[in-house]
Amino acid sequence: MIRRKIFGLTKESGQVESDLLHTEKILADRKVFFLDLKENARGKVVKITEDVSGNRDTIMVPAEILADFIGALQDIQATSEGDSDEEPDSE
Repeated sequence: MIRRKIFGLTKESGQVESDLLHTEKILADRKVFFLDLKENARGKVVKITEDVSGNRDTIMVPAEILADFIGALQDIQATSEGDSDEEPDSE
């Protein structure tokens, strides 16, 4: 897996994309993940896009719940690696 920060945040027209604050690109096998921090009138959001051979799926995560989202991913990672003795929360 390769993780890259992307700089020079420009549109195809050459103009700087003002709502894009930060972006990361992760290469994993045949998949490419883009993680973009954007800002609009309603606030900040993280746009996560998966690209597999030109087919894209995207989710939007409001920045105010980003800590909860990351925490949940860390719990999943710990379970995946067998580091968790806790049972998953039942909701």
